Amino acid sequence: MSSEHSQVVVGFDFTHSARAAMYRAITVANRAPFHVLHFVCAIEPHGQIPRIPHHGRVDLAYVERVQQALLDEIAAELKVAAIADRVHFFVHVRIGHAAEEILDLAREVGADLIIVGSKGLTGVERIVLGSVAEHVVREARCTVEVARPKTYEHVDLLKVVDADHHGHYTPPHRYTYSTSCVSLRPDEWPLY
Repeated sequence: MSSEHSQVVVGFDFTHSARAAMYRAITVANRAPFHVLHFVCAIEPHGQIPRIPHHGRVDLAYVERVQQALLDEIAAELKVAAIADRVHFFVHVRIGHAAEEILDLAREVGADLIIVGSKGLTGVERIVLGSVAEHVVREARCTVEVARPKTYEHVDLLKVVDADHHGHYTPPHRYTYSTSCVSLRPDEWPLY
């Protein structure tokens, strides 16, 4: 790493899979505060964010509404996690295709990591719609992490408890050798 901060680009489009990417990015930044998060939301030129409808075309006013909604969402998550003062982030809202905008931002900030969500498209959906995550993984010039919401069933594991040590501690058994001498072949001996 060439600088003291690690730039992390996070794709976000207000979907369930994008929230998984946001949670993962916040977890990474909380554990290692030298990460700087860059959340990017791309709006298709003739589209809209379903959660934030508009009437007409995508313009600067709509981009500002999306930016404020994204900022509010991230701030709320950081507040719930009680780490708002520890995580540094920027919000970028761009007009264009999601994969291209994520990759452009990654290039502009010199990203060390990109985190994107995956909607889990199958067969025909992937052919018709394309996969943003797949495109980013294929074209990125840094590590890409695809975040998905956890769907494994709950597993009860053994609980970790502190134990009092009674008596003398015995370290684990280690093998010993009968002699500590090492035989080396002298350099002047010829090789046959």
